[in-house]
Amino acid sequence: MSSAAFAASQHDAGTAANIGRSPLTQPPLPYAEDALAPAISAETVGLHYHKHHKGYFDKLATLIEGTPMTEMSLEEIILSTHNDASKIKIFNNAAQAWNHNFYWQSLSPKAQTPSGELAEAITRDFGSHDDMATKLAAAAADQFGSGWAWLVSQGGTLRIASTSNADLPFVHGATPLLTIDVWEHAYYLDVQNRRPDYIKAVIDGHLAWDFAAANFARA
Repeated sequence: MSSAAFAASQHDAGTAANIGRSPLTQPPLPYAEDALAPAISAETVGLHYHKHHKGYFDKLATLIEGTPMTEMSLEEIILSTHNDASKIKIFNNAAQAWNHNFYWQSLSPKAQTPSGELAEAITRDFGSHDDMATKLAAAAADQFGSGWAWLVSQGGTLRIASTSNADLPFVHGATPLLTIDVWEHAYYLDVQNRRPDYIKAVIDGHLAWDFAAANFARA
């Protein structure tokens, strides 16, 4: 799916997955702040959502105030500012707002397993669910500095990707299915520098495979 097609599909998607419609409104969390504990504590979720995530929306609103971008979707802003050095602050804040929207939806309070066509594609492209999980964990752990690990679909094939800082897959022509945030603020209060412990807890018990399946169906 092309970048433009992805943006259009998100704009037309149902409420649960339509997470990038407004650059001015931070979506609510899809669960209670303590719903991911003990893997991710209520304290971490609260700080992450109300301070870091909200901060990107607040900064973006200031940057685009009085411009036509206030009427654009987050995806449209991201695509129009990507690789434009004069708009790097807008891109970074819009992309981080979107990435966090997507991250919260990528997590589930209860353990899920992939099923149906997505499960078949995982077996086809990785060999097994366990092999996919191992590759996802490695991408998340090995990401140098701040960034993201992703399961994506590109050219009809599933693959694991990682991006630095605010970068994200759909500007590179890949459709994101789910993500793990590996910025330090996502885990440091809970496990300090033990990033792999956070990654394992998320992959083993908190990935929202129903959300990934919905994204896969639109890829």
